[in-house]
Amino acid sequence: MRGALIRLAALAVAVLVPLTLVEAALRLLPVSTGLQAQPVNRQSPVFHFAPNRDFRYSADWNFSRVNGGRTNNAGFVNDRDYAVEGPHPLLAVVGDSYVEAAMVPFAETIAGRLAARVGEGGRVYSFAASGAPLSQYMIWARHAVKDWGADAVAVVVVGNDFDESLAAYKVGPGFHHYVEDKGELVLRRFDYRPSPWRLMLRHSALVRYLVFNLHLEATVERLRDLVSVPEAQAAPAQFVGNVLASADAKRLDDSRRVVEAVLRDFPTVAGLPPDKIAFFVDGLRYPGGGDDSYFSQMRRFFIAAARMRGFEVVDLDDLFVPYAETHPEVRFEWPTDGHWNGLGHQLAAEAVAGSRLYRTRFPSP
Repeated sequence: MRGALIRLAALAVAVLVPLTLVEAALRLLPVSTGLQAQPVNRQSPVFHFAPNRDFRYSADWNFSRVNGGRTNNAGFVNDRDYAVEGPHPLLAVVGDSYVEAAMVPFAETIAGRLAARVGEGGRVYSFAASGAPLSQYMIWARHAVKDWGADAVAVVVVGNDFDESLAAYKVGPGFHHYVEDKGELVLRRFDYRPSPWRLMLRHSALVRYLVFNLHLEATVERLRDLVSVPEAQAAPAQFVGNVLASADAKRLDDSRRVVEAVLRDFPTVAGLPPDKIAFFVDGLRYPGGGDDSYFSQMRRFFIAAARMRGFEVVDLDDLFVPYAETHPEVRFEWPTDGHWNGLGHQLAAEAVAGSRLYRTRFPSP
């Protein structure tokens, strides 16, 4: 027994000492801190992050990009605190990680640029989180209108917004998704309660490095897929618009049903008429688009369906593609990340500023 205990203690030391050294080393490096999503339940039904907190973002194993920012009093990534009342119009910008934009200095983000543009003549508040789909955007729109007094909502639509609005395809803890109910799509909240283990592990630089910088969960899923798929069939997946390019019939049909449900429900859920809601749809960004990938087909369907229902829709390719044609050397995203860089955010902000939704609230001199 004594020998077994000695061997066990030696094993523990052999494991814990290197882990402790790695943990200490990573604490000296710019490891992502995460944003600390808060519980979502009946008492707190709107997803948000821990408020009034500084955070650090870094990308890849080698910290290729580092950015700092803060969550404000409302628990969203924004350098400015929100006020319930104000003398000027309030435009809410809603979206996922493209609007959250933790990887971009706030002043260069779509929300930061628009806030600077309106200056003292208005307010621009952002409501966003990575991984959120269209179904969740409606909840933030309602939150912006009901709790903060927004009178207009600009919605940024990207590639994963369609199928991931269905719980059958993905469930984001704390988000709202559509579920089937007697042959109809209805919204359902998926509550989130961080476990004690998660709360504890948030403090480990090593765990955060594995999760945020190395994307351990996605890596494990890819390895599992490679093991389960015969080698002859394990061709590299193709992506367009940051989503799988393959467009099987069921995925397209389900996504079209989601679009119809979102356009049906958005005014009611948000508490605004269609003329106070505008959609800004990401595109292929460069000349030579128009393929039959999943994202290409869905964005065309969404734009047509939303316009038919009376919403203002801006195709961001109307700005991105001409710019790319005259500046062939530029990129709108990061080398290892499909999210917009500062230039992408600049063009997206210009698209919002040129919209009817914006100009009727913040007229230029």
